[in-house]
Amino acid sequence: MPYVRVWIHYVWATKRRRPVITNRIKKRLIEHIRSNAKLKDIHLNEIDGDKDHLHLLISLGTSQTISKVAHLLKGESSNWINKNKMTEERFEWQEDYFAVSVSESNYKIVKRYIQNQERHHKKNSFAIEYQDFLDNYRFLKELG
Repeated sequence: MPYVRVWIHYVWATKRRRPVITNRIKKRLIEHIRSNAKLKDIHLNEIDGDKDHLHLLISLGTSQTISKVAHLLKGESSNWINKNKMTEERFEWQEDYFAVSVSESNYKIVKRYIQNQERHHKKNSFAIEYQDFLDNYRFLKELG
Protein backbone atom coordinates (compact mmCIF):
# COMPACT_ATOMS: atom_id res chain seq x y z
CA MET A 1 0.00 0.00 0.00
CA PRO A 2 1.48 3.38 -0.95
CA TYR A 3 1.73 6.13 1.63
CA VAL A 4 0.81 9.43 0.03
CA ARG A 5 0.06 12.86 1.46
CA VAL A 6 -0.57 15.62 -1.08
CA TRP A 7 -2.41 18.60 0.37
CA ILE A 8 -4.36 20.84 -2.02
CA HIS A 9 -5.89 24.20 -1.08
CA TYR A 10 -8.94 24.75 -3.30
CA VAL A 11 -10.93 27.97 -3.68
CA TRP A 12 -14.01 28.28 -5.83
CA ALA A 13 -16.57 31.02 -6.20
CA THR A 14 -20.22 31.36 -7.03
CA LYS A 15 -21.13 32.31 -10.60
CA ARG A 16 -20.48 36.03 -11.09
CA ARG A 17 -19.36 36.02 -7.44
CA ARG A 18 -22.94 36.51 -6.32
CA PRO A 19 -23.16 36.65 -2.49
CA VAL A 20 -25.79 33.90 -2.18
CA ILE A 21 -24.17 31.68 0.45
CA THR A 22 -26.05 33.02 3.45
CA ASN A 23 -25.21 31.81 6.96
CA ARG A 24 -28.19 29.42 6.83
CA ILE A 25 -27.11 27.95 3.51
CA LYS A 26 -23.41 27.93 4.40
CA LYS A 27 -23.80 25.67 7.43
CA ARG A 28 -25.91 23.13 5.53
CA LEU A 29 -23.68 23.35 2.44
CA ILE A 30 -20.51 22.67 4.44
CA GLU A 31 -22.13 19.71 6.20
CA HIS A 32 -23.33 18.37 2.86
CA ILE A 33 -19.96 18.74 1.12
CA ARG A 34 -18.27 17.01 4.09
CA SER A 35 -20.63 14.03 3.89
CA ASN A 36 -20.40 13.88 0.09
CA ALA A 37 -16.60 13.93 0.26
CA LYS A 38 -16.65 11.11 2.80
CA LEU A 39 -18.90 9.01 0.55
CA LYS A 40 -16.46 9.52 -2.34
CA ASP A 41 -13.36 8.78 -0.24
CA ILE A 42 -12.16 12.36 -0.56
CA HIS A 43 -10.17 13.36 2.53
CA LEU A 44 -11.61 16.82 3.24
CA ASN A 45 -9.71 18.18 6.21
CA GLU A 46 -11.06 21.74 6.38
CA ILE A 47 -13.76 23.80 4.68
CA ASP A 48 -15.11 27.30 5.19
CA GLY A 49 -15.83 30.38 3.17
CA ASP A 50 -17.89 33.48 2.82
CA LYS A 51 -20.98 34.65 0.93
CA ASP A 52 -19.48 34.11 -2.53
CA HIS A 53 -16.79 31.42 -2.23
CA LEU A 54 -15.43 28.39 -0.38
CA HIS A 55 -11.96 27.26 0.67
CA LEU A 56 -11.19 23.56 1.07
CA LEU A 57 -8.09 21.73 2.28
CA ILE A 58 -7.99 18.23 0.83
CA SER A 59 -5.45 15.42 0.91
CA LEU A 60 -5.59 13.68 -2.46
CA GLY A 61 -5.80 9.91 -2.59
CA THR A 62 -3.53 7.88 -4.86
CA SER A 63 -6.11 7.67 -7.66
CA GLN A 64 -7.53 11.19 -7.31
CA THR A 65 -6.71 14.22 -9.43
CA ILE A 66 -7.14 17.88 -8.64
CA SER A 67 -9.69 18.36 -11.40
CA LYS A 68 -11.72 15.22 -10.60
CA VAL A 69 -12.07 16.16 -6.92
CA ALA A 70 -13.15 19.70 -7.82
CA HIS A 71 -15.63 18.36 -10.37
CA LEU A 72 -17.13 15.85 -7.92
CA LEU A 73 -17.57 18.33 -5.08
CA LYS A 74 -18.58 21.43 -7.06
CA GLY A 75 -20.98 19.66 -9.40
CA GLU A 76 -22.75 17.62 -6.78
CA SER A 77 -23.07 20.53 -4.34
CA SER A 78 -24.62 22.86 -6.92
CA ASN A 79 -27.10 20.14 -7.90
CA TRP A 80 -27.95 19.61 -4.23
CA ILE A 81 -28.53 23.35 -3.63
CA ASN A 82 -30.82 23.56 -6.69
CA LYS A 83 -32.68 20.33 -5.90
CA ASN A 84 -33.42 21.66 -2.40
CA LYS A 85 -34.32 25.14 -3.72
CA MET A 86 -31.97 26.84 -1.28
CA THR A 87 -31.53 29.96 -3.42
CA GLU A 88 -34.09 32.08 -5.24
CA GLU A 89 -32.29 31.78 -8.58
CA ARG A 90 -30.51 28.80 -10.08
CA PHE A 91 -27.26 28.25 -8.17
CA GLU A 92 -23.98 27.78 -10.04
CA TRP A 93 -20.30 27.74 -9.21
CA GLN A 94 -17.89 29.45 -11.59
CA GLU A 95 -16.23 26.97 -13.92
CA ASP A 96 -12.76 28.02 -12.81
CA TYR A 97 -11.20 27.36 -9.46
CA PHE A 98 -7.93 27.94 -7.66
CA ALA A 99 -5.84 24.99 -6.45
CA VAL A 100 -2.32 24.98 -5.04
CA SER A 101 -0.28 22.40 -3.22
CA VAL A 102 0.41 22.92 0.45
CA SER A 103 3.56 21.59 2.07
CA GLU A 104 3.27 19.58 5.25
CA SER A 105 5.12 22.38 7.06
CA ASN A 106 2.46 24.94 5.99
CA TYR A 107 -0.54 22.69 6.47
CA LYS A 108 -1.54 24.12 9.89
CA ILE A 109 -1.18 27.71 8.65
CA VAL A 110 -3.54 27.06 5.70
CA LYS A 111 -5.95 25.17 7.96
CA ARG A 112 -6.14 28.16 10.35
CA TYR A 113 -6.54 30.54 7.41
CA ILE A 114 -9.54 28.54 6.17
CA GLN A 115 -11.04 28.36 9.67
CA ASN A 116 -10.89 32.17 9.98
CA GLN A 117 -12.67 33.09 6.75
CA GLU A 118 -15.46 35.17 8.28
CA ARG A 119 -13.03 37.27 10.30
CA HIS A 120 -10.66 37.57 7.35
CA HIS A 121 -13.40 38.84 5.03
CA LYS A 122 -14.44 41.56 7.44
CA LYS A 123 -11.11 43.17 6.46
CA ASN A 124 -10.62 42.06 2.83
CA SER A 125 -13.05 41.28 0.04
CA PHE A 126 -12.87 38.06 -1.93
CA ALA A 127 -11.74 40.06 -4.98
CA ILE A 128 -8.69 41.32 -3.05
CA GLU A 129 -7.99 37.87 -1.61
CA TYR A 130 -8.25 36.26 -5.05
CA GLN A 131 -5.93 38.81 -6.64
CA ASP A 132 -3.45 38.21 -3.81
CA PHE A 133 -3.55 34.47 -4.60
CA LEU A 134 -2.96 35.17 -8.28
CA ASP A 135 -0.04 37.45 -7.48
CA ASN A 136 1.51 35.30 -4.74
CA TYR A 137 1.38 32.13 -6.79
CA ARG A 138 2.37 33.97 -10.00
CA PHE A 139 -0.64 33.01 -12.10
CA LEU A 140 -0.50 34.94 -15.35
CA LYS A 141 -4.17 35.70 -15.84
CA GLU A 142 -7.20 36.23 -13.69
CA LEU A 143 -9.30 33.10 -13.50
CA GLY A 144 -12.64 34.51 -12.45
